[in-house]
Amino acid sequence: MTEIRTPRLLLRRWRDDDLAPMTDINADPQVMRWSEEGPSHDPDTTAEAIERWEEEWDDEGFGLFAVELLASGELAGFTGLSIPEFLPEALPDAAISWRLGAQFWGQGYASEAAQATLEFALQDRGLDRVISIDRPGNHASANVIRKLGMTLERETAHPVSGHPLHVYAIDLTEYEA
Repeated sequence: MTEIRTPRLLLRRWRDDDLAPMTDINADPQVMRWSEEGPSHDPDTTAEAIERWEEEWDDEGFGLFAVELLASGELAGFTGLSIPEFLPEALPDAAISWRLGAQFWGQGYASEAAQATLEFALQDRGLDRVISIDRPGNHASANVIRKLGMTLERETAHPVSGHPLHVYAIDLTEYEA
């Protein structure tokens, strides 16, 4: 089982009891404001997403981690790696992403989890390069991306919605553990 411990977080694979708290996170319009998926109150939709995330672990050797607070055992959301198939121009790179419940914002959890995931990607999984994709105006995500040491590679648009997107990248030669 793949797990990563940081000073405050446990990044781990998904469990059945993660469904309810992740459904709550996905149902929050504030959390989902920047997501193409939009808010969903449907536990089946979240269960399908978790199943896809777990399948990516089997297919790629990486995926989205459940992020658990060590102090309380609460599920804070996810961070991890995925293949951004929705954006063919970014392929074959793996993208790092995150989504945390609003009550966990502003405490450095996203940066802590993302940094651990980036290290996992470049050092443990042997990836030479990792990207991150965000929408202009999402200042919180842009701040996490900046802390990861990623630089803007290109501006593009979501192929379905047309929303503008920024693609950031870092490669192994630029990474400072």
